[in-house]
Amino acid sequence: MQNPKYIEIDNLYYAGVIITNYYREQTDIILKNLIESNIDMNISIFYEKQDPYKTIKDLTYHIGNVGVEIKNKNQNREDIEIATFTYNDAKYIRKEIQVNNEDIYFLYIYIILYSEDKKELDYYLNKIEGLTQSKGLQTRRANFRQEELFLTCLPLMENKKEIKNVAKRNVLTSGLLATYPFISSNIFDQNGIFIGTNIYNNSMIFIDRYNTEKYKNANMCIFGTSGSGKSFYTKLLILRYKLLGIKQYIIDPDREYHNLCKELKGTLIKIGPTSDTFVNILEIRKESIEDGETGYLAIKISKLIGFFNLIFGELDEEERAILEEKLIETYNRKGINFDDESLYKIDNEKIIQKEFKSSKDMPILEDLFNVFEEDEKTKKFANKLIPFVKGSMKFFNNYTNVELQNDLIIADVYDLGEDNLKYGMYLYTDIFWDKIKENREDKKAIYLDEIWRLIGVTSNKDVASFIYKIFKTIRKFGGSSVAITQDISDIFSLEDGIYGKSILNNSSIKTFFALEEENIKLLAEFANLSEKEKIEIKSLKRGENLMFVGDEHILTKIECSDLEKSIIESISK
Repeated sequence: MQNPKYIEIDNLYYAGVIITNYYREQTDIILKNLIESNIDMNISIFYEKQDPYKTIKDLTYHIGNVGVEIKNKNQNREDIEIATFTYNDAKYIRKEIQVNNEDIYFLYIYIILYSEDKKELDYYLNKIEGLTQSKGLQTRRANFRQEELFLTCLPLMENKKEIKNVAKRNVLTSGLLATYPFISSNIFDQNGIFIGTNIYNNSMIFIDRYNTEKYKNANMCIFGTSGSGKSFYTKLLILRYKLLGIKQYIIDPDREYHNLCKELKGTLIKIGPTSDTFVNILEIRKESIEDGETGYLAIKISKLIGFFNLIFGELDEEERAILEEKLIETYNRKGINFDDESLYKIDNEKIIQKEFKSSKDMPILEDLFNVFEEDEKTKKFANKLIPFVKGSMKFFNNYTNVELQNDLIIADVYDLGEDNLKYGMYLYTDIFWDKIKENREDKKAIYLDEIWRLIGVTSNKDVASFIYKIFKTIRKFGGSSVAITQDISDIFSLEDGIYGKSILNNSSIKTFFALEEENIKLLAEFANLSEKEKIEIKSLKRGENLMFVGDEHILTKIECSDLEKSIIESISK
């Protein structure tokens, strides 16, 4: 004997319910709770449009008959109330059809659930019944009609007559809005990489952040406390984008990505007291401006003003002018001036095949130091440069000796120590920005871990403006900027948070892992979080996040394969 409560197909048990009645007025999406319940189910909805002329004729006949019954008052009080209720409903429907051009439909909604375990299936049925009742929906289990319900929920567009009379209810066009099923945010970009799953409905999330037709830019913000999964997610992105051949440049202040180069065959560059790789902050690189543009020295000096602000402290207008004068003099002594042709090697006053000057042809910090020493007005600058020229940080006083041609480059600045990290981070940001501008056709990304060091109160306006410029203009170079931090308060600490807010607003994709309550309150001021989203961020588990992708807000669980996990965990050790 078959069990009337379920059917079994391919080791799965199926059972379902039929929605038989609704609230008279619906002000919310009635299927929202079901779709977001994370229960395996199929929902089938049928709409049958009715002939409005026939409907008006039938309604008019009904209104006349019921009106007579009400006037005669031959029924008891309960019958009169029911008759009055249907009378008013019929008049309302007729008015909506005649006056407001509404159409009338017959509505049928069926839900089929499935599970490998009968007890679990029964649990799901009870849960679904509770969820539907909370929305004012009346249901009936499809006992003895499970096969018909199963077939009705298949993509065959067949509304089985054995069950349709039970489910049939009329609804006006405006009422159909309440049955709209596509209410849970889903992102499935055709050329995107797999990010994870929607926590509410288990749908897969694929994002192509380089899709310029869909997103205003490819920038990202990744915020989260230590241990929330922020670093794992960043490494997962790097790993997946490496497979797509996208050029990636990472600034690593905490040595979290140290072995990533070994696993992915990237280039690791270090700067510090024990390193043997050097980068000259004063070097002008050919890729620092695009073909057809001019102004090598002017652009370089504007960047250097920001760097020396980190060393000398905030400069006033007179000090900036003096610093610029000495920088111009330093470059002049190397035969470099505001004429871009001066950056090309010459022989007998003729340019040799447009060969750009090498690192050895550029000034280094010691050259600038010597220029400072010659003028009493700049002796104070020279004194502050001593650690960088002769002291503990003299590794800044060298010619560049690293090749930067790899598609994955990680800049390790860990050895600089807490107080000096900002110098190394700025140095490599400058280099990577030049790499970003090298070819507009190539897709590339720059990852700024612990970005608060560059835009927070320990930095300065010139540096923060440079970082903001990167986020604002990187799109036109085919690039993506990724801001990573766990110190939310620090990124909003400079100039009342205008730089942190600007970077947040110039990121089409924002990813918030678990945060402390104080950071959530601060973030809410700049990210327009709802009250519900504040609670969600606070209660997120490791590897879960609230993701803003364009206009979509999605609770996401980061997913990875066993191979990806083994690679990343070996990187983290």
